[in-house]
Amino acid sequence: MPKKKRKYSPLESPYTLRKFSILFFVMSTLPIILLYFFYEQVKKLGITGGDYIFPLGLIVIGICLGYWGMRVVLRDLVNVVKVHTEALEELLGADKVKEIVDGKNEIAVLAQTFDEMILHLQANVRKLEMTKKTLHSVLRRVGRGMTTINDTDTFLDLIVETIADALNAQRSVLMLYDEKKEKFSIKSTFGVDLENISQANLPLRDGSISRVVKDKKPAFITDYKTGDFPKPIENALFEPPILCAPLVSHDNIFGIIAISAREESKLTRDELILLSNIADQTAVSIENTKLNDDAEKTYFQTISALALAVEAKDTYSRGHQERVATLAVKIGRSLNLSEEDYSTLRDAGRLHDIGKIGVLDEALGKPGKLDAEEMTMMRKHTVIGEGIIAPIHSLRSLCDIVRHHHEFLDGTGYPDGLKGDEISRLTRILIIADIFDALTTTRPYRKALSKETAKRIMVEEFAQKLDQEIVKIMFDIVG
Repeated sequence: MPKKKRKYSPLESPYTLRKFSILFFVMSTLPIILLYFFYEQVKKLGITGGDYIFPLGLIVIGICLGYWGMRVVLRDLVNVVKVHTEALEELLGADKVKEIVDGKNEIAVLAQTFDEMILHLQANVRKLEMTKKTLHSVLRRVGRGMTTINDTDTFLDLIVETIADALNAQRSVLMLYDEKKEKFSIKSTFGVDLENISQANLPLRDGSISRVVKDKKPAFITDYKTGDFPKPIENALFEPPILCAPLVSHDNIFGIIAISAREESKLTRDELILLSNIADQTAVSIENTKLNDDAEKTYFQTISALALAVEAKDTYSRGHQERVATLAVKIGRSLNLSEEDYSTLRDAGRLHDIGKIGVLDEALGKPGKLDAEEMTMMRKHTVIGEGIIAPIHSLRSLCDIVRHHHEFLDGTGYPDGLKGDEISRLTRILIIADIFDALTTTRPYRKALSKETAKRIMVEEFAQKLDQEIVKIMFDIVG
């Protein structure tokens, strides 16, 4: 016949102390009864009641002290067990703890508890390893993007796509924030349809997302409080649960990044940490880009001032750079070039002679033919110009044109003696616009030539030097 299992009563049971008190009281009466029996047997020997009371009192005092001491120890033990049971329930769950305890002895409970804790810790370690790998993968992709992607918009697109993929979210969004105007603008999204929805100038309101911006702290948003943005924007961007982190660097808030519509509804602290790390790196990148843009803007203004200084040095070429830029853009439009090419031609035209800031005034304004030394100095202005604009990332596309705007197709130009296809199309356009304006304006060594004379020179004398297709288009424009 199988042995019947004994039900296990946990120490933190409210009846434990009560049972102890009853059992202790029963056990304490035994010495008193024995003492009374002994007294009855030996009182014939002349022992008085007073002699009996003293040892009886000592026994009672000892019992009371023993009861108090053992109860204190037991109560502390009960409290310890209670705290650890609550911790175990938090770790494994109340149902699992009840399953472990029910019908088992203390040794079995202890052994199985340790087994469950080990399994739980192993699961946590595996989860931590997966989180660590995910974090490293995401940070590696983001870090690689920061160093290899020059376009900020492309980099931010990589961020939102990567974080959505890493955290199993169907939607992610990165919004920039103008702290002065207290307005948002949607910069990049993943899994979001914003067609026909205005995305700019979204004011800061009193909603869950706005609270993240005001507090500058990441947050889980399981009960999304609407009111941040117009309803169509909210419906398109956010579906609880939402994980949102601010883009903060040096206590400056640049925006927020958020994921929503996850496949798993439960969000974890590890995921919040991951999103916060990505947000911090993104904020630093945005801040650096802004600082670089400001520096480039200042440098560009300085260059523009230098370009004006060049024209101030050479009164005969005043307005030359702007005229060349205007004509080059007109030629480009006739060739149906892109808007980017128009912008490049315009900026290159305005800056192509900036290197003349390094040429002596005597050479610039000399009425006669330049000697060999002066000619060598003059020819260096293309290289000097390239060196001036090269530090500006946004102007690097101009370097080729500025350096080579005195090259010829037959290889007789300078500074590199390029031939034929070695000269880019945009450079050919600027060369032709530059030569035409130089021929048709007064210079210190000659008076302005007529359009007819300029056309004869450029078509006949420079037939092998210039792209004649572009020359024809230019004269169709200027008449």
